[in-house]
Amino acid sequence: MRVGSDPPVSVTSMTGQHHVFVSRLAGMAVRDPSGERLGRVTDAVAGPALPEAPVLGLVVRVRRRPIFVPASRLETIDRSGVQLRSARITLQRFQRRAGEVLVLGELLDRVGTVAPSGERVRVNDVGILPSEDGGWRLAAVDVTPAGAGLFSREHRTIPWDALTGLGFAASDTLARATSLSKRRPVEIAAAVLSMAPDDAAAVVGALDHDVAADALEELPEHVQARLIRDLGWERGGHILDAMDPDDAADLLGEVADSERAALLQAMEPEEAEPVRRLLVYEADTAGGLMNPEPVVLAPNATVAEALARLRNRDVPRSLATQAYVVRPPTDTPTGSLIGTVHIQRLLREPPSSLAAASIVADQPDALSPSASLRAVAEHLAAEDLVAAPVCDRNGRLLGAVGVDDVLDALLDGPYRRRVTPAEDGDA
Repeated sequence: MRVGSDPPVSVTSMTGQHHVFVSRLAGMAVRDPSGERLGRVTDAVAGPALPEAPVLGLVVRVRRRPIFVPASRLETIDRSGVQLRSARITLQRFQRRAGEVLVLGELLDRVGTVAPSGERVRVNDVGILPSEDGGWRLAAVDVTPAGAGLFSREHRTIPWDALTGLGFAASDTLARATSLSKRRPVEIAAAVLSMAPDDAAAVVGALDHDVAADALEELPEHVQARLIRDLGWERGGHILDAMDPDDAADLLGEVADSERAALLQAMEPEEAEPVRRLLVYEADTAGGLMNPEPVVLAPNATVAEALARLRNRDVPRSLATQAYVVRPPTDTPTGSLIGTVHIQRLLREPPSSLAAASIVADQPDALSPSASLRAVAEHLAAEDLVAAPVCDRNGRLLGAVGVDDVLDALLDGPYRRRVTPAEDGDA
């Protein structure tokens, strides 16, 4: 428990940034980008790289279940609570891994040493700040003298890196994973390729689900399949939850039927459903290439709503160039496709305008899910498109194929060979 008198919710650091104290976040609401409350914060999870101590994410209670929300999903943290960058979260129960530190559960009340004075102090609270890599880090500590009583009012705030001797030791695997997680996915993939299979599985297993998913997408599919097997069905299912459905389907196409069934069972049902639909199609067809989660709008959607949806960071870049206006329902497979709204046109219209009423573009022919890879490439080239809708015979939108999906399929062999093992010392 936190001792002594309460520190403020936040204080201003010497750099002008505002530390947010973790104990004051406990119980605060966690909201998705639309403002809907998803749950409440119960703790923060710090990484093993003390004294750097990145914040790996938050423990959030959702429907009486503690889940982990990675730092990559956090948009803002302030006195009003936590705002997420995306509503897409994985609902598996939180389990602390070796080397991870619960800020409220394990740091508070610990006694450490202030450098260079050698003074012994007790941790009363911990302040966090945004880090340069877009995440969060432990940055400040509210402390009281170690010899003072539990209710001492002799508080002061010191920098996190001035406090030593808290007694936490990181495992080599988790420390390596924490270091790698700051790199680009292609660099993580190259480092993983340079490792022995057992080491690769251990490091990937220690990565955040989102980071692991992004890195796996840069690896050859046979390597992805090997790693998923080595990680086990439960952990593999969580990583598949974090992947885009079309990438998850490509990976599952590389494993045996029995393994595929086990992995789909380990996934969250709402994440597994679009993947199951994609697995019906051959990999080199429009159906196998498409993303089943393009930006879909109802006919009465406004320009402001359309732009907000296209700005979502989870939308692949090629699919963020346009939205698809459909009749209800708006979940794929949707009602009949009305037309496409391009982002350039949206930017020229008043925000309150109806997207479907007056600015739907002339609709090029939709692709059939059975269209071949060559037919898809020719269609995108002929129509000068970066993405195209895929519809069934009744005109219902099933998904969209982006030019990046086509290039990945066309250049699969040579392109994947560009991901080469990291040089010694790079990882």
